[in-house]
Amino acid sequence: MTDLMFLLLLFLLIATTLINPNALKLMLPKSSNQLKDKAMTTVSIQDAGHGKYRYYVELQEVGSIEGVERALKTRLDGQKDATVSLHCDETVAVGETVKVMNIAKDNNYKLILATAPN
Repeated sequence: MTDLMFLLLLFLLIATTLINPNALKLMLPKSSNQLKDKAMTTVSIQDAGHGKYRYYVELQEVGSIEGVERALKTRLDGQKDATVSLHCDETVAVGETVKVMNIAKDNNYKLILATAPN
């Protein structure tokens, strides 16, 4: 019985080290083109259901689309060729994606739409 409890405890310890709590679970669109590593700021939009969305800048929830703009201005102020990587769940409405694209355009940020590799 002690061996069984030890194995169960060992399994739980190993399983919990493999879990990454700092990641958002998003179903990204598929693409065969992949961007090479480059310093950029990540904006994520997650579908919260019932027409509501959660907005994140570098995994920090910012609450609203206005919060996204404030966070990007704070983070990227004065940077030359600032790049924003937009990660949207497949179920996010196109209008929400366009709002972030407009923020990038208005502030002269380069925007990359993130996709999952094929």
